[in-house]
Amino acid sequence: MPEWLASRLPEWVTAWHLIVFSIVLAVSMAAVSAAIVGVVLARLPADFFVNLHAQRPIDRHPILKAILVSVRNFFGYVLILLGIVLSLPGVPGQGLLTILMGVMLIDFPGKRRVLRWLVSRQAVLRNVNRLRAKAGQPPLIVERPPSDSGSHGENPGQSP
Repeated sequence: MPEWLASRLPEWVTAWHLIVFSIVLAVSMAAVSAAIVGVVLARLPADFFVNLHAQRPIDRHPILKAILVSVRNFFGYVLILLGIVLSLPGVPGQGLLTILMGVMLIDFPGKRRVLRWLVSRQAVLRNVNRLRAKAGQPPLIVERPPSDSGSHGENPGQSP
């Protein structure tokens, strides 16, 4: 153990204590992040990435809204940093999914386009949809289905 670290720790702490603590911390962080990411991704509407109304903010008092946005952005950046750490080799956890959740929480210009690009990656979409299937939710829709230019969403064969 480095001298600078040993001088800051109690005498009873050995290198084995640090190794065990690090392993327990890494496994715990991976489990908690996977659980949180799983719950949030399972609760998203299936059309979240193609329907603007699914992403519309709730109207609240301006001060409360500013506080909520600040807290949400803070947790988003924490999740992004945690996802980067979980993406490193040898660290267990769902790094890309955690980064996705962090990006979904923060506000920045072009956010919708970045989210759609990230979730449309085959590996990410496959894992997200597998997770949603386990929760009994339909798969995410990441691209708007082709529509007829003249119908405007109506079925011409049906009467009003």
